[in-house]
Amino acid sequence: MGFSEDPDLQPILFGLFLSMYLVTVLGNLLIILAVSSNSHLHTPMYFFLSNLSLADIGFTSTTVPKMIVDVLTQNTVISYEGCLTQMSFFLIFGCMDDMLLTVMAYDRFVAICHPLRYSVIMNLRVCIFLVLVSFFVSLLESQLHNLVVLQFTNFKDVTISNFFCDPSQVLSLSCSDAFTSNIVIYFVGAIFGFVPISGILFSYYKIVSSILRIPSSGGKYKAFSTCVSHLSVVCLFYGTGFGVYLGSAVLHSSRNSTVASVMYTVVAPMLNPFIYSLRNREIKNTLKMLYSKTV
Repeated sequence: MGFSEDPDLQPILFGLFLSMYLVTVLGNLLIILAVSSNSHLHTPMYFFLSNLSLADIGFTSTTVPKMIVDVLTQNTVISYEGCLTQMSFFLIFGCMDDMLLTVMAYDRFVAICHPLRYSVIMNLRVCIFLVLVSFFVSLLESQLHNLVVLQFTNFKDVTISNFFCDPSQVLSLSCSDAFTSNIVIYFVGAIFGFVPISGILFSYYKIVSSILRIPSSGGKYKAFSTCVSHLSVVCLFYGTGFGVYLGSAVLHSSRNSTVASVMYTVVAPMLNPFIYSLRNREIKNTLKMLYSKTV
C-alpha cells in the first residue's frame, strides 16, 4: 500500500501532504471556532457547517497521517486489522460528509422556499436530530462494508494500489468473484450515494423554482448567493468521490484512482473552509475579529 515508490519524490510528497493536512485541520478548526464564538452564527446553516468541518477533519485524519508516516519511514505495510479499522473510520466520516451535504441542501430549501416557517421547521431539536441521523446512517454503511469483507477469507501479502485502504479495492480483494464485488459496490453506491444526491437535486429544483419567481434581479442574486458555496462543495465532493468509488468497478488504472483519491480525501476537505469563508462575509468578519483580539 503506498503512493509512490520513487525515492526522489518522497521528500516532496512528505512536505506537500504534511502542509496540506495542516492547512486542512487549521482551516476547518477556524470555521468551528468562528461559528462557536459568534452568537450571530448560531443558526442551522452554520451549525451544519461546523459539523461538516468536524467531519472533514476526521475524514482526512483517517488517511493522511498514516500516509505521511509511510512516506517518512518508507514502510507501506498495514495490518489486516489496521486496514479494516482505517476503512471503517474512512466510511463513517465520508458518509457523514455525504449526509451533511444533503441536510445542508434541505436547510437551504427550507430557508428559501419557506422563509416564514424557517425558524419553526429548523429548530435546534430538529438540527441535532438530523446530525444524529447522519451519524447513525454513516455507522450503518461502515458496518455493512465490514460485514461483507469479513464474510470472505482474510487476505494477506496483497498490494492495494492506493495510499489507504480504499473500500472498493478492499472489496475487490475480499471477493473472489468480481461480479459479487461489483454488485456490492453498486448497491452501496445506490443506497448511500444516489439517495442523498436525489435529495440534493430535488432541494435545488425547488430552490431554483422559487428563485425564478422572485421579481427583482437583486433578490434572485441574494437568494442564490447563499447556495453557491454549498453547490461548489457538493460538486467537488461527489465528482471525485463517485469517480473513484464507482469507476473502480469498471476501470483498473491505479494511477488515475490514486490521483482522484487524493482529490476527495485531501484536496476537497482542504478547500471547503476556503470556499465557505471567502464567499461568506459573516465568517470573514468573525475571523478578523478573532485575529484582532489575539494581536
